[in-house]
Amino acid sequence: MTVRFWGVRGSSPTPLCPEELRNRFAAIFQRVRPGHLHSPETRQRFLSKLPAELFGTVGGNTACIELRTNENITIIFDTGTGLRDLEQRIKKTRESIDEYHIFLSHFHYDHLLGLPYFGPMYDPQGRVTFYSPFPAMEQNLKKFMVAPFHPVGWDSFAAEIRFITLQKDEVLTLGGAEIEWIHRNHPNGCSSYKVSESGKSFIYSTDTELTEKDFQRTQKNVDYFQDVDAIVLDTQYTLGEAIEKYNWGHSSYSLAVEFVREFGIRRLYLFHHDPLNSDATMEDILKSAQLFDKRLEHKNAKSLIIDLAREGYTLEL
Repeated sequence: MTVRFWGVRGSSPTPLCPEELRNRFAAIFQRVRPGHLHSPETRQRFLSKLPAELFGTVGGNTACIELRTNENITIIFDTGTGLRDLEQRIKKTRESIDEYHIFLSHFHYDHLLGLPYFGPMYDPQGRVTFYSPFPAMEQNLKKFMVAPFHPVGWDSFAAEIRFITLQKDEVLTLGGAEIEWIHRNHPNGCSSYKVSESGKSFIYSTDTELTEKDFQRTQKNVDYFQDVDAIVLDTQYTLGEAIEKYNWGHSSYSLAVEFVREFGIRRLYLFHHDPLNSDATMEDILKSAQLFDKRLEHKNAKSLIIDLAREGYTLEL
């Protein structure tokens, strides 16, 4: 399976502001030496050695993850503003997609903002299926597009649209992939999704406030989390912020590291980045998470890769 990150921020979109861009340019210019400009090769070598917070960006779009199964079925987790970049890529590659399968974690604005502008919803030949364990899914989505908050309503969509309410303990099959879900601790509720295919597994767990119950090795937790290949997990807060904002529905990077170590998960992608955090702050958080992991004592532990969820990144499993 192939996973692409299109939106990684939480709460609200976070565009790169002009002041931050100017500061980056100034910092880069201070590092330049005459030898760096000698040839295209030396310039490229110079750029490649710049720190990530100067030459690159984590991204400012809200939650949207694309997963392609081995049979090229298109699965989308959440429809934040990153959905528009996903659509632009599809237009650029002129790819023809028979159907979009959209799994919604919950109905907070940041996870829906891209949906009213998703072109396939207006295509009479388009087919879009929405999935959620929330019985009010259809009503919630239609209420999201009402006057005076949006110029056109749900009835402006021309695609063939279906709604599938997921049942407790249901395992859904799409092609050769199996999809499971569990509830997460978040205000108004939230769902995590797990995709398993050809011996590989991926979990999307946004807007998750980890609690003591999540660390318990119950059969349900073991079946869902044990030895998963990669997880996208909410880490909006530092530990201090998570304590201060108890019951706000988000986790810290330190709790996330402990959690994935408990269940032997191989890759952790820090997700739902705080909109107030700059790219430099996010890179510091990543380093702190990696250092925290090294300080933990692991007996017979498998190697763990920790990284930021970054827009445009592609993960092959």
